[in-house]
Amino acid sequence: MTPLLSMGETLSVNAYLYPDKIGACDLRRSMSFRVWNQRACRLANALLGLGLVKGDRIAVLAYNCVEWMEIYAATAKAGLVAVPINFRLLGDDVLYILNDCAARALIVQDELLDSVAAIRDLLSIPGSNLIHLGPTAAPAGFTAYESLLGMAADTEPPAKTKPEDTWVLMYTSGTTGKPKGAMRSHGSHALLNFATLLDMVFSRDDTCLLVMPMCHANSLNFASAFSYTGATCCVYDRKSFDPEHMLQALSETHSTFTSLVPTHYVMMMALSQTLKAKYPADCVRKLLISSAPARRDTKIAIMEQFRNSQLLELYGSTEQGWATLLRPSEQLSKLGSVGREFTGSGRIRLLDEEGCEVPEGEVGELYSRTPWCFEGYWNLPEKTAEAFRGSYLSVGDMARRDADGFYTLVDRKNNMIISGGENIYPSEIENVLGGHPKIRDVAVIGRPDAKWGEAVHAVVILREGETTTEGEIVEWCSARLAKYKRPKSVAFIAESEMPRTATGKIQHRILKSRQ
Repeated sequence: MTPLLSMGETLSVNAYLYPDKIGACDLRRSMSFRVWNQRACRLANALLGLGLVKGDRIAVLAYNCVEWMEIYAATAKAGLVAVPINFRLLGDDVLYILNDCAARALIVQDELLDSVAAIRDLLSIPGSNLIHLGPTAAPAGFTAYESLLGMAADTEPPAKTKPEDTWVLMYTSGTTGKPKGAMRSHGSHALLNFATLLDMVFSRDDTCLLVMPMCHANSLNFASAFSYTGATCCVYDRKSFDPEHMLQALSETHSTFTSLVPTHYVMMMALSQTLKAKYPADCVRKLLISSAPARRDTKIAIMEQFRNSQLLELYGSTEQGWATLLRPSEQLSKLGSVGREFTGSGRIRLLDEEGCEVPEGEVGELYSRTPWCFEGYWNLPEKTAEAFRGSYLSVGDMARRDADGFYTLVDRKNNMIISGGENIYPSEIENVLGGHPKIRDVAVIGRPDAKWGEAVHAVVILREGETTTEGEIVEWCSARLAKYKRPKSVAFIAESEMPRTATGKIQHRILKSRQ
């Protein structure tokens, strides 16, 4: 039986079938499938020429750009493992990931060199394997990305991959505050590609505008699926979201699909009618809302602005892939729901603490059964075992199911905060704030925010006799947390006001209910 093809193999096929069709682009340049495949082959051969071998990890720290498409394809061709790093992370977080995965090479975009400069002396990566991406001259000790490609052949590399081989090691934050590397294989992505194309109904005639960070599973999953079928992938390479420019990009790139978080849609819908009418949106056929629920008025505004488009909403994770889908006809009748099981996946189970299924309408931990789920956490067999019950996987989300089989999330990943589409774990921030000399105890929750969906809010108990201000606490975090993780507000309470369980654990859900 012929095994499932990797992204690198399907790119080679598409370069043969559609050599002159635009395969990948950003807002600056575009590549035909032929050119994309040639450059991916050059990068794959160049990386192998640096001494990397099958299974070695190559980390990437970059903003959105079309080179991500080359890197993902090249690692698939070379049998290497791509390790995308969130560009919002600080140096210590980057260092932890690089050391944890034992990266053998690192690609860094020029604007993010400062994140690496502070930790460079602590890296175990050979100096010859530091690669600089960008139009400026490569700094001392780095090899220029384009020079690297120029030294290699554009023939298919000799490496062979199997469906079970790891392709991407994607780090997700954990409840302990330390990120965990989720291993995703070539085969799991191939299966997810087929399911995505089938259930969301995409074809090679589509053009996908990838707006979410290319270091996130969302953009990787859609990049993989669209390239698999021979459709065009356009990477939105702006470093910050501009709602008017987004409408312009959708129109000018003739995109038929994009995936955005509710914050993006709210910002676009807040534009004047004059601005919204300036950019025709007839080309857009499907839109996805992901990462957080959207309000009814937001959905109605989206459907009025994009009259030719269908609206979809899904639930998933780096570990699961897609788990549920709320389809166009269900958007308003099942408001707040994340839909029902994705096509090709098994029936979801909602379990109580004893592992028994909860009755309809009651809250339980969501366990999905997706054939495209991850292979486990890197070097964390105990955490992997904890995530599974047989073939069912949980990432800690709590949900309820209604009489029609639709699921509604109740608690996101152990009180996880979703702000502007970024997953933020309170425990990480609590650990940082707990190191403040004046703070006795702290709980971090998400507060509703009209723009970002949720904003980080810290509830603090000070040590006896101490005083401080919200501004001082926020400033103290500035050197210790990435900007998007820092508290936007701080409340000071007495010990007696902090809700706790009988064992002394803080009840975040009760704190949130007081907001």
